[in-house]
Amino acid sequence: ISGITYLDHAGSALFPESLLKAFTDDLKNNIYGNPHSQNISSKLTYDTIEHVRYRILQHFHTTAEDYTVIFTSGCTAALKLIAESFPWIPEGTKQHSSRFCYLTDSHTSVVGMRGITASMNVLSVPIKPKEILLAKSRLPAEEQNCTTPHLFSYPAQSNFSGTKYPLSWIQDIKSGKLCPTKTPGKWFVLLDAASYVSSSPLDLGVHQADFIPISFYKIFGFPTGLGALLVNNRIAPLLRKTYFGGGTAAAYLAGEDFYFPRKSIAERFEDGTVSFLDIIALKHGFDVLEKLTGGMEKIKQHTFALTHYTYTVLSNLKYANGAPVVRIYSDTDFSNPDVQGPIINFNVLDENGEVLGFSQVDSMASLHNIHVRTGCFCNTGACQMHLDISNEDIQRNLQAGHVCGDNIDLVDGRPTGSVRISFGYMSSFEDAQTFLNFIIATRLSKSDTETPLQPVIKPTTESVPDDHLSFISADKLSPMLQISDGELRNIPSQAETTGSWQPLEPVADSIRAAVSETAVPTCRKGGKPITVAKIYLYPIKSCSAFEVTEWPVGNQGLLYDRNWMVVNQNGVCMTQKQEPRLCLVNPSIDLKQKIMVIQAEGMDPISLPLEDSTGKAVVCESKVCSHRVKTYDCGERIAGWLSTFLGRPCRLIRQSSDMKSKSHQKNTKGLSSATNISLSLVNEAQYLLINVASILQLKEHISARLKEPLEIEELIQRFRANIVISAPESFEEEEWAEISIGALQFQVVGPCSRCQIICIDQQSGERNKEILQSLSAARGRKTNFGIYLMNQPLLSFFSDILSVGSEVLPVLKENTEIQPPTASEEKCSG
Repeated sequence: ISGITYLDHAGSALFPESLLKAFTDDLKNNIYGNPHSQNISSKLTYDTIEHVRYRILQHFHTTAEDYTVIFTSGCTAALKLIAESFPWIPEGTKQHSSRFCYLTDSHTSVVGMRGITASMNVLSVPIKPKEILLAKSRLPAEEQNCTTPHLFSYPAQSNFSGTKYPLSWIQDIKSGKLCPTKTPGKWFVLLDAASYVSSSPLDLGVHQADFIPISFYKIFGFPTGLGALLVNNRIAPLLRKTYFGGGTAAAYLAGEDFYFPRKSIAERFEDGTVSFLDIIALKHGFDVLEKLTGGMEKIKQHTFALTHYTYTVLSNLKYANGAPVVRIYSDTDFSNPDVQGPIINFNVLDENGEVLGFSQVDSMASLHNIHVRTGCFCNTGACQMHLDISNEDIQRNLQAGHVCGDNIDLVDGRPTGSVRISFGYMSSFEDAQTFLNFIIATRLSKSDTETPLQPVIKPTTESVPDDHLSFISADKLSPMLQISDGELRNIPSQAETTGSWQPLEPVADSIRAAVSETAVPTCRKGGKPITVAKIYLYPIKSCSAFEVTEWPVGNQGLLYDRNWMVVNQNGVCMTQKQEPRLCLVNPSIDLKQKIMVIQAEGMDPISLPLEDSTGKAVVCESKVCSHRVKTYDCGERIAGWLSTFLGRPCRLIRQSSDMKSKSHQKNTKGLSSATNISLSLVNEAQYLLINVASILQLKEHISARLKEPLEIEELIQRFRANIVISAPESFEEEEWAEISIGALQFQVVGPCSRCQIICIDQQSGERNKEILQSLSAARGRKTNFGIYLMNQPLLSFFSDILSVGSEVLPVLKENTEIQPPTASEEKCSG
């Protein structure tokens, strides 16, 4: 927007056009339904929301192991949630009562929490910034073991002055080094980060506050009305909640006082349907922010450079009589971005030192198309402290008709507020100069400024015009002002890890020998032998099968089975449910050349190395059927190939080998409770087994409903199994508890509840809904077909070979009824 100088980035960031385009393109290409439903569009929404949660945690350098993201309508709603759910102990009990302590330099929404605590009979204690540094005396030893919970709240950055309060206070408060009050108990810390995170990086891996409320419009400008509360998982189980809205209950009774909350902390506190389209927009916000700026550290340095320059010039402006033009309200000398944010708060003075009302300054600025913020900025405590306004003054001003947010800027000649300018990543050197020229043009006469404005210190930044304000590209963000107090340098630290698969032959031989002596079936009697008829692996999840006659078995199943997956532009897994043409993508593995070759009709073949590149790529978190997985991107070449073939933006990602055992595990029923089975990018288990005899019986039911009968081979492909066996009886596999194939032992973990993927012809990508309906009719309204297998952990750390023709030795289960997956965990063989 040409001609406008926007200097209220602390109030709200401005959104770039590229963010809106990416978001609207996303909405054009995808259907997002209510995440509380179970249809395809709703599951896409749910998965995308979960991906955004991980992206938020990644942005703040933490993980879901340490923090939970609860979406709210904004930072204020997050603060209200804390006040309502914190485990307060009220006055009048036998225990020591809780205290709510807050810094007086806090946003109204923080101070307002005391209204809730008061209703709970909990005492609130305001503390001034200077007082907290004096609260260093420790409690007596006998009182240090008290567990009464107290809450201390302070802003990481003052929204009034830009002062950055020490993040070290978090640990000092929690450890008892700093004691806001002398009351015994355990202190928890609420870090109001709304202002801070708009222009500075926050590392929650280092500074582990218990609660961090944020508003996203202060970072991206869009969407508005969406915030989040990041809750440390150590305190999360202690939070209490009375009201329960839609989506928060695992079960409840309408006629009786019975309610059981959902297990997930996020789902428990997100009452009703979240603003899912706004949440999806956040993903594009993070992408665009990184693309335009290069990251929060560069934003921090760039905005500080502009602030330092503006402060230096502004503070040196003098009238002819030597009187200052402005009075700046600050606790720092603007020499260090670690203690000062990109905010300058001031009032304009006349030649006699009298304050010009902020409304007058605002009106003049508007005439020059300069947008500033005036008033007390929802921070009465800081306003009182810096403008020397007493409590009595506030009450007298109210009696004089002044209320927060109005234009009454002077009462009895004294200011009721001030002017604030603030910079964001879009701000340019020209914005700073425009503002300074405005102050000079409106306050100083020609005799005061015989020479044009010369910057005392010129920042090393360049403005880059764009179609939406003045964007600063990543390579043009100023690293730092060349100032006397030294430069700050951003030195990235990247840890590289590598992993490779190597079978342990000596160990393997000894275990094979042990298994051959113990793996003897005891229950199945007589009948023809059962053998392995076919073996399939699916290197790329939801893409075409790769048929083999023998194949190595790793600790996650068939080697390279579902090690890769295709994701959309939001990083969410794509399956044939959303994109049936994935079945036309044909990957094959060449173990000798150590490559995967991918082919599709009308496309030149493309190959990828099998060697794991974890150490060379950025590892990110994705989600597969409610499981979190660590993955890395496979690059632009294959992304372009897939996007061209599928006709939509997508990328190929691979599971990170060094994270497999930690990131995607399943506690397997019947095994030791301490045993975790490692999974690849499968939905439910390492292997899926189907029986040819079962296929033949199902084929009879389906053929009766179809105009053209299906071939047996086509049906086998639709069910996307890893192991196809030839057994005498149909569905006898559903009676098995374990099976042995050669030296390999497998446990049956349950039936596979089928989804609509079986309706897709794996050769053409065409849908036929009759397949699923026929399966349901044939199986008495159930859609179970095939069984899931897990490899016994005894053999999970070496490679063996699974071969066509091998004999299958089953062990019958004692209880013949296997519980299917719950409705919320509908599985498919993608």
